[in-house]
Amino acid sequence: MLQQLLEEQFGFKYFGKGQKEVITKITNRESAIAIFPTGSGKSLCYQLPALTLPNLTLVVSPLLALIQDQLDFLRSKNISAVRIDSSLSREEEVEVMKGIKENKHKVLMISVERFKNERFRRFLKEIPISLLVVDEAHCISEWGHNFRPDYLKLPAYQKEFNIEQSLLLTATATPRVIEDMCKKFNIGKENVTVTGFYRSNLNLQVLPVKQTDKNQILVDLLSSKKEDASIIYVTLQKTAENVAKYLSKKGVTATAYHAGLKTETRESIQNSFMKSEINCVVATIAFGMGIDKSNIRNVIHYDLPKSIENYSQEIGRAGRDNQPANCIVLANRDNVNILENFVYGDTPEYEGIKKLLEIIQSAGEIWDVRLIKIPALCNIRMLPIKTLLVYLEIMGILKPLNSYYATYRFTLNVDDKTIINKFKGERKEFIQEVFDTCNKARKWWTVDFDNIKENPKLDRQRIIAALEYFSEQGWLILEASQMADVFSIKETKFDVEKLAKELFDNFKLKEGAEVKRIENMIALFESNTCLSTKLAAYFGEKLPIDNCGHCSVCSSGAVKIAQTDSLPSIENFNFEELTQKLIDSLKGNESPELITKFLCGIYTPKFTTIKAKSMPGFGKLERYRYQDILNWVKESL
Repeated sequence: MLQQLLEEQFGFKYFGKGQKEVITKITNRESAIAIFPTGSGKSLCYQLPALTLPNLTLVVSPLLALIQDQLDFLRSKNISAVRIDSSLSREEEVEVMKGIKENKHKVLMISVERFKNERFRRFLKEIPISLLVVDEAHCISEWGHNFRPDYLKLPAYQKEFNIEQSLLLTATATPRVIEDMCKKFNIGKENVTVTGFYRSNLNLQVLPVKQTDKNQILVDLLSSKKEDASIIYVTLQKTAENVAKYLSKKGVTATAYHAGLKTETRESIQNSFMKSEINCVVATIAFGMGIDKSNIRNVIHYDLPKSIENYSQEIGRAGRDNQPANCIVLANRDNVNILENFVYGDTPEYEGIKKLLEIIQSAGEIWDVRLIKIPALCNIRMLPIKTLLVYLEIMGILKPLNSYYATYRFTLNVDDKTIINKFKGERKEFIQEVFDTCNKARKWWTVDFDNIKENPKLDRQRIIAALEYFSEQGWLILEASQMADVFSIKETKFDVEKLAKELFDNFKLKEGAEVKRIENMIALFESNTCLSTKLAAYFGEKLPIDNCGHCSVCSSGAVKIAQTDSLPSIENFNFEELTQKLIDSLKGNESPELITKFLCGIYTPKFTTIKAKSMPGFGKLERYRYQDILNWVKESL
């Protein structure tokens, strides 16, 4: 049956390496983990079984681009697949949910954040789900790259919605991360399929170059390959813009792509690249996860990647047609400090953690919070805040109860009296009460939940259910906004200072591990043994060969990655000139760490409030080592 489905539904004659093994486990109603290289057909491992499973397959993916790419593929094979995300209108979302309830769709794709939506959670409890698929599953592990704290909750969601099976998919997982994934989802090692990371068609090259020579070297590399599909990876948005302009001036038409561009612009560039209307893209790592283009001939790292995992993932986009492709790193140490600064930016200050704990402790037994307001209060980025909350859950201090939209508003398509008169008795009285307690503006009605709390006749869940029903009937247009989270505080008498120190130390450990990850990557590039075998070994794969014959070590020997530019001494800078405007704006709330982040160009929420990016000293020392700047700041204060 599997072979028949493969041919008739997907148009393939043969299963790829590892695919049949994983698909058989899923169709036998077992959970599994599939670790295949980028572009090796991981998605088929859920797409084919979804046709055989009795109920819905729920796919969790970290990026909208990935979701759309897979939806397009499934629909091209006449497989009914849908998504629910923020890009849908309320009417479209209602239509998707209705179709799922009527068993019209086999696959539903969402982001992990969708589980926080109370409407969506209520919907999931009403439908049977056969399989939970976690794409980019390495995100669940703190020891992997791209750790996303919300992913830690997926095993609990699986239990909550009675999903018997799970399938974890990723291209980059070290043995430690694999062990973590197995443990969290209770999957036996015998159900882990690793097909290997070595690809014989990729020519891995590390070229030691001076920073000032990089642009011309790029031109030399690409001038004779203008028709080839090429991705050039850089660290900073401004570098993407500058390199693309330089290449275009030199006759190699190139387009910059980064997170600072508008969504529609990014989508247009990606679509043009996929259609070969654009051949060369100069991009930050924001580009690539939704790219399933088979004929990319060149992946060039203008700047060093962030880690071995990132490097593996990014070069994995080259040569998916199994034809030779070049993966070239233009290597020096000039921007290593910028890579490290990204790491330091995610480490909150001790005082910020302490402030968060004080907010939680003062809440009593229930903490009802709009997390979007916390960064400004504590000067901690949103990702570290989510990580802190997950740590507190693991410690037994917090327990998430539910998430809900704090604000519901609607505009009427028919008169409110018309809606009320469609019902009788107690229902009619209830609906009249709902309309009476809403705040009415010129066009929009807003539900006043604070007022509702004082009214024993009204229940929040019943009101929302009624409004959703009215929306489904087309009587009104409903909008929800301002996500809020409710936590039960299981332990209120914790020692704030002691716990803050413990959590801060934990972040410092992670910080050290991330900096070490950068060092490991440079060590790989400076290896005196075959790059291909070294890279495979990092992911736990031992190749049957000692030399691949198609990497720079095999062809020309080991290289040394050096600092190629000469930075002036930090002592040459005027501390007061660089920092006085910042210190004046902070009004006595400055710290050495905060000033250091300012000088290194590392964003914090407080900098948004005081418009720090417009100040003369912001980012002026971004190419210096964070620790050296911190020592200088401490001496200068």
